[in-house]
Amino acid sequence: MKVPPVKGTRDFYPPDMALRNYLIDGWKAASLRNGFAEYDGPIFEYLKMFQIKSGDEIAEQLFSLKDRGGRDLAIRPEITPTLARMVNQQINSLPRPIKWFSVPRLCRAERPQKGRLREFFQWNIDIIGIDDVLADAEVIFTTVDYLRQLGLTSEDVKVKISSRKLLAAVLVEIGAGEDELDSLYVLLDKKPKLPPDVFAKLLAEKVPDSAKADKIQDFMAIQKVSDLKNTVADKGNVENAVNEMAMLVHKLNLMGVGEYCQFDPSIVRGLAYYTGIVFEVHAVDSELRAICGGGRYDNLLKDFGGPRISGTGMGMGDCVLEVLLREKGLLEEKLPKRQLDYFVAFIDEPLTFETKDGLDTIEDVAVMLAAQLRLKHKSAAFSYKSGLSKQLKEASSQNAKKCIIIGAEYENRDIAIKDMATGQQEIVNVEKFMEGLKS
Repeated sequence: MKVPPVKGTRDFYPPDMALRNYLIDGWKAASLRNGFAEYDGPIFEYLKMFQIKSGDEIAEQLFSLKDRGGRDLAIRPEITPTLARMVNQQINSLPRPIKWFSVPRLCRAERPQKGRLREFFQWNIDIIGIDDVLADAEVIFTTVDYLRQLGLTSEDVKVKISSRKLLAAVLVEIGAGEDELDSLYVLLDKKPKLPPDVFAKLLAEKVPDSAKADKIQDFMAIQKVSDLKNTVADKGNVENAVNEMAMLVHKLNLMGVGEYCQFDPSIVRGLAYYTGIVFEVHAVDSELRAICGGGRYDNLLKDFGGPRISGTGMGMGDCVLEVLLREKGLLEEKLPKRQLDYFVAFIDEPLTFETKDGLDTIEDVAVMLAAQLRLKHKSAAFSYKSGLSKQLKEASSQNAKKCIIIGAEYENRDIAIKDMATGQQEIVNVEKFMEGLKS
């Protein structure tokens, strides 16, 4: 009986593992060069951790269990609650800003679909302790820095930016009550996914006053930050939020990524804990879901029992990213190929001389030399097959840079070094060759 993998999970065969490492290594490199330090946490936490952030209904969207002590636990569907817990534990000793990143393996009990699986990897970056749009700009810059590294241009992807602070101020200015905001956020977050007539109908149900509904529609249609002040009367909260958005745009232009970014008030982000700048990265001319998303949160640490300290961050999963890179044809040219420094081959003939090493066969010489190369931090392989021609084919299939061929010349301590790219071959003394590797 063959047992298939669990639906929504992946087996990582060597080629798949190479892709996974390529993405994750890129995430780590982008994080480090932008000044973030790596952290991680346990793969399961108390279920209550995730309910605090996302509500009791989150229990239906993750894998939960009871341990032997009857405690309700859950495999992590995200790492942000863990981040909050860890920071709160050492809040008085951690230097600020806290700039951390993580690449956790996460699980969600959802219906698998294109770009969304039950098990996935996610890149998270966060800046905690800086209440300034410069931190938001740096999170967005780091995100674009990585996407640009992959070969994605501003014609391929766009960072769509909005502000929960601005949206709240505008909705209150239009006449929405504070108690209506959360339900309006949920609806406005669905706007890009709904036909215009369906959205208009749902909005009319939420906001029966047609004049107010029209003003909300007008605001949601704005495409430039410079046009914001023309939609509502200048009031303190609105003006402050507009100025903050304008400053963010200025910083992003200053950092050289402005062409990747655009203002889009339909970006709301469904999670309730966002309080300021929010953003999502979307592929241009594609039906794919968001590649990543993030924003500012002011109350997260407080919700987990800590002080009220502002933070901003981003999360990017590997599933949608992989689909996009395949669609753009960027994986074949970017994905590094496995390559050996040396492949050690040997002639399949009896040893007719006594070796200095006291070895019995030429195969033994090959095995010994491969081991010595590895000890000198060179990648090296040898064959389990006999026959020189078969071994040379194996060296080629393993993409070896050079092939060391051991034959009768070893009686004089000589070996042949073949350049697999050019086909050129030279005879060298084995001791001098190994000595030269030290330098």
